[in-house]
Amino acid sequence: MPWKNQGGGPWGSGPKGPWGSGPQSVGPRPPDLEDLLRRGQDKLQQILPGGYFSGMGIAIILLVAVAIWLLSGFFRVQSEELGVVLRFGKHVRTVQPGLNYHLPYPIETVLLPKALRVSTISIGMTLIDDPARRGRTMRDVPEESLMLTGDENIVDVDFTVLWRIKPDGVGNYLFNIQNPEGTVKAVAESAMREVIGRSNIQPILTGARTTTEAGVQDLMQKTLDSYGSGVLVQQVQMQKVDPPAQVIDAFRDVQAARADLERLQNEAQTYANRVVPDARGRAAQILQVAEGYKEQAVAEAKGQSARFLKVYDEYAKAKDVTRQRIYLETMERILGNAEKLVYDGGGSSSGQSIVPYLPLSELTPRRPPATSTQPQAQGGGSR
Repeated sequence: MPWKNQGGGPWGSGPKGPWGSGPQSVGPRPPDLEDLLRRGQDKLQQILPGGYFSGMGIAIILLVAVAIWLLSGFFRVQSEELGVVLRFGKHVRTVQPGLNYHLPYPIETVLLPKALRVSTISIGMTLIDDPARRGRTMRDVPEESLMLTGDENIVDVDFTVLWRIKPDGVGNYLFNIQNPEGTVKAVAESAMREVIGRSNIQPILTGARTTTEAGVQDLMQKTLDSYGSGVLVQQVQMQKVDPPAQVIDAFRDVQAARADLERLQNEAQTYANRVVPDARGRAAQILQVAEGYKEQAVAEAKGQSARFLKVYDEYAKAKDVTRQRIYLETMERILGNAEKLVYDGGGSSSGQSIVPYLPLSELTPRRPPATSTQPQAQGGGSR
């Protein structure tokens, strides 16, 4: 029997403890554990008729425990996750985001990988915390970014890989590879080194970035599929492609010289494209004119020879008549447009004859008239 139920204890009367002092009120007292257990037992006895150690009480307790065990199979899959249900450790199905159910533990368990999230891996660079700037800064990782090209040059390549889990490959992702992110990073670096090793440095730095990215993505996907990783490579982005910092100035000078060479070649080609067609056009025009003159000359010669033959045939038939006709036609052609005076050579009825004279004034060139400023000649003029 507890001491507080006795009449003050062995040291006196009243509500005192064994040390002679009664309980002091210093604040709210904590609930008594024995009292709580006693109240719980009383309520359980009221709920379970016949006592909780009876057959009916044990059955109800078992039913409640089984109900709680069955309800423990409900689980929720978030928007970026997929639920992988395992039955005794074996993958049986994959469920979509939302409220789902699986048989309670230990029959079935569920894993919730971030299968719908696109992950990013950076190679050749890393983000570090910068307390001075209160943020994160990019730091170069030379052991990952320096690569050897096919023409034995060194190039500094920083790139990023965007990847996710295949919707139908979640099981492979969970059980076939131990470190998915490390595997993707190692495969990406290996694929980039292989593609860079097959290429020259000049196309990589200028216009072959898209081709290089596509080649790395295809090679990564084939390698990861051969591993059965369940990983889908969505994109490869080359962030920076430069020569090493030690030779970048000399390399830029070489690039400028090559740019000048290409510019001069383009200017020369433009000039040639303008001049050569013009010269070819003029040459074709000269050939066409010469060909036309040739055809004209040959046709005229053939016509004149045919005319001469026809005239000769007529001349052979009547030589006097033909000779007289040819003479008249020739004189007509010569004297047709000339100013002429026909004189038969005989005298007139009055006995006057025509005296021909030579127009000396028309044969000598006329001098320009003298101006008023020139002095006049003294004396009489010559006649």
